[in-house]
Amino acid sequence: MSRRANDVQRRFDALRAAVVTAVELLANEGYEPAYAGVAGASGPFAEPDRRGSGGTHDIKPDSEHDPDDDTELAASSEESEADRTRLIALVELARKGDKDAFGLLYDHYHVAVYRFLFYRTRSTQVAEDLTSETFFRALRSMTGFRWQGKDFGAWLMTIARNLATDHFKAGRTRLELTTEDMGQHDSSSDGPEKIVMAGITNEMLLASLSKLPDEQRDCIIMRFLQGLSIAETAAILGRSDGAVKQLQLRGIRNLAKQMPDGIR
Repeated sequence: MSRRANDVQRRFDALRAAVVTAVELLANEGYEPAYAGVAGASGPFAEPDRRGSGGTHDIKPDSEHDPDDDTELAASSEESEADRTRLIALVELARKGDKDAFGLLYDHYHVAVYRFLFYRTRSTQVAEDLTSETFFRALRSMTGFRWQGKDFGAWLMTIARNLATDHFKAGRTRLELTTEDMGQHDSSSDGPEKIVMAGITNEMLLASLSKLPDEQRDCIIMRFLQGLSIAETAAILGRSDGAVKQLQLRGIRNLAKQMPDGIR
């Protein structure tokens, strides 16, 4: 199994484990935890494993406090200082019209954007088309890009999310699962799984995700399948950290409610 396939499967396993925990909690009538994603919490209320990714780190170079100078708000979520500095520098070059720099930004971010759009639309062709449109719009708007203390990827994800929403509003497609699409993105686990965990397939999770309200679905995709932090998800959704925690909690509980009787 490739490293990327392992990463995808690990994220599905994290979502699967959260749903199983929520199923168990729902069995206790009247139990409604008021915390989600807080330190020390477990199950669907905890931070998903974000192995290999870090929080948002700010780079604050010296400036003369020019009102049009937003470089103090430049930020990157890369763990390595060298990578953070490199990506911020590429953004600065790209918004000055450097097409090669934008090409390198595309190389860095396009997989994450495509993965979000695939989980959102569940169609390879649509995800590819919307990924291309995301970067086309980003390139067209680069000169007007302004730092807001968020990773450049958050801006791209906002564009992608808006495109996905517009796509479904236009009624050009219906959410449907095809064996061809799923075969390109999912892989089975090599090791034995618990009976309940094994009963919740990736296809089942994706089908249930498609039935959630838009914000809950996007929150779960970003938090679990994309591995974004609460802060990064909040930046993309335009919500507070607390609101994202509640969206995550409600989304996981609603996924649990959709599980078949044999699992619940």
